[in-house]
Amino acid sequence: MTESVRLIARDARRVLRQGPAAIRQRQHARLAEIVAFARARSPYFRELYRALPEDVADPALLPVTDKKTLMARFDEWVTDRDVTLEKARAFVADPALVGERFEGRYLVTTTSGTSGLRGIFLQDERSVAVGNAVGRRASAGLGAGDVLRLLRGAGRTAIVSAPGGHFATVASAARFRHDHPRLGWMLREFSIHQPLADLAAELDRYKPSSLTGFSGMLGLLAGEQEAGRLRIHPGMVIAGGEALTADNRARIARAFHAQVRSAYAATECGFLAYGCADDWLHVNSDWAVLEPVDADYRPVPPGQPSHTVLLTNLANQVQPILRYDLGDNVLLRPGPCPCGSPLPAVRVQGRAAEMLAIPTGGGGHAGISPMLFGTLLDRLPGIEQFQLVQTASTTLRVRLKPADGADPEQVWQAVRDEIGRLLAAHNAGHVTLERAEEPPEQSPGGKFRRVVPLQDA
Repeated sequence: MTESVRLIARDARRVLRQGPAAIRQRQHARLAEIVAFARARSPYFRELYRALPEDVADPALLPVTDKKTLMARFDEWVTDRDVTLEKARAFVADPALVGERFEGRYLVTTTSGTSGLRGIFLQDERSVAVGNAVGRRASAGLGAGDVLRLLRGAGRTAIVSAPGGHFATVASAARFRHDHPRLGWMLREFSIHQPLADLAAELDRYKPSSLTGFSGMLGLLAGEQEAGRLRIHPGMVIAGGEALTADNRARIARAFHAQVRSAYAATECGFLAYGCADDWLHVNSDWAVLEPVDADYRPVPPGQPSHTVLLTNLANQVQPILRYDLGDNVLLRPGPCPCGSPLPAVRVQGRAAEMLAIPTGGGGHAGISPMLFGTLLDRLPGIEQFQLVQTASTTLRVRLKPADGADPEQVWQAVRDEIGRLLAAHNAGHVTLERAEEPPEQSPGGKFRRVVPLQDA
């Protein structure tokens, strides 16, 4: 561990003890620093911020940015003049370079492009160090038995993800093994693309002390554990990539007899928030700013769901992420969390881009969150996976994978009835439900989208 990493980790521990005022002080100072750096080194931000005051410590003063705009002006956006989009594209086109240092300095990750635009994102060494430092906060509050199982597994971490490509989880793990060759056995990826039985067998052989993966896949593995086809005893399970419903969380915890924590991360900021035992996500606000806003980018008060959320990454200087429209619906907790963390707490409702927009007549639309479908269908017996695809404005195609031993006809009838009631409650009872022959599909990055709106179908 370099001295800079030690200092970051030490400060990450100290600031939690010092409380909310110290956290805000760090945030304001780091925001002023990153804004000044971006103005000095990025032609794009120099132009965008030309009318702003010299010193900026309030994020609300900054214009909003988004992936489409930043990718279109990639060469002007980055602060390293040796970095170009052409070079970055050539780098990510080679799977043999996953986890290697781009230009000898940067970790490169990509999004899967399910929103229609693949993003290429760089992290400098400080950003990687910050992620490692604040990531340790995820284990706060573990019980003695959980810690014992973590120790018993010798720290082996199983990451269930999509192999290949420069996706964040894969590239970060490859970087760790590259930098720490003697510790490479502590971190291993397992492919979601293999048969579930083969995946369970590989996990059995590895015997991980912690298990990380997409929420939907962890739910499937919980089913394997319940059936006795998987027999692992992790001290902690970390679910990310997709919203974790209360029912799926309870099932995973029950199957593995382990603490289940959510992780809220994005390729643009891999250390955004970690989950606590009270089912809230605590934003690492000493290193990131998260602003819940409405459709016009006005602040949304605590306790009310946002239309989207604006992200500012305070660590990454090579590719500044400043007031970036992340596209997630979040709800900010109105008061302190029962877990005692001084960090602000949120819950993620879904992505704004994944909200189903159903015409209701008279020019109106009903907006239905993906979380509503998950909360509803996770309670039905006999469902291993589901996916709703909006193929027309008033047509939903329902892809189902029944659980072993379940009657497909009974499962379909129950799903159809429950979705019908949900739609009717939102003035969308006129929507046609189609039963699909094909099973649910995963994105190239391994993320399992339970709801695919019309623009992405």
